[in-house]
Amino acid sequence: MSADATGPSGPVLVGCDFSSSPSRRKPVVLAFGQLRQGRVVLDRLERHTTLEAFGQWLAQPGDWVGGFDVPFGLPRALVEALGWPTDWPGCMRHYTGLTRPEIRATFQAYCDARPAGSKFAHRAFDKAAGSSPSMKWVNPPVAYMLHAAVPLLLRAGVHLPGLHAGDPRRVALEAYPGLLARELVQRRSYKNDDAGKHTPERLIARKDILTALEAGQTRLGLRLKLTHAQRDALVADGSGDALDAVLCLVQAAWAAREGAPRWGLPEGVDPLEGWILTVPPLTPPPAPPSPASR
Repeated sequence: MSADATGPSGPVLVGCDFSSSPSRRKPVVLAFGQLRQGRVVLDRLERHTTLEAFGQWLAQPGDWVGGFDVPFGLPRALVEALGWPTDWPGCMRHYTGLTRPEIRATFQAYCDARPAGSKFAHRAFDKAAGSSPSMKWVNPPVAYMLHAAVPLLLRAGVHLPGLHAGDPRRVALEAYPGLLARELVQRRSYKNDDAGKHTPERLIARKDILTALEAGQTRLGLRLKLTHAQRDALVADGSGDALDAVLCLVQAAWAAREGAPRWGLPEGVDPLEGWILTVPPLTPPPAPPSPASR
């Protein structure tokens, strides 16, 4: 299926497991599919071993809704403390203009000045999502993922709902596969990049995730449709990268079902921090940005 194809029930769906330094061993993995009568049909997987190749795919004309496992924004508290621009385009221009060593030094200094137990700044929804703070530069290096991905998204001209207007036929949303995986197998580990840690327990967890997705046992109300060969391949991938792309695909399907203009994002999303797909609205909702921060 080409990038500009449209499924029978709407745009092509895309799930992306992103890597800030892709390689043959750790590529960017894309899962393509479509929504058919409440079923998310996996069509194929595609792997990109360089950021350039991934950027070229993003820039193609198309009609898709994608869930990308990469943070799209930084915590407002961090941005304000550093005196960076508090509008998303300005903040991202400043941030992506830094080198990775500069990012690490800046964020390390911020953490060093904070009390124990609250070193990192968090986005409003991090606790609800169980996600790592987007300023974290190691284990996992999500700060570098943001640094690598945003220039490609902006250069490609895709639409980032709530953050930056772009081509409405190519809709990119922040996803987090761990959120959906934990709903299905709680805190059980299902992946590891180290081949020596591809244990039977993690393999069983991947099987359990796929069984639950195929049965529609999630709050998203969607069922995953796989061939036997696809299921076997996802179970066999001990890194979990392909499975994470599929989890993002299911989240993208939920967004496509919710539809434009918000694609399932709650009202009042902070236009600097963004939001992770399928995280419910917070109660009480986060306070709106102060006038001085706009």
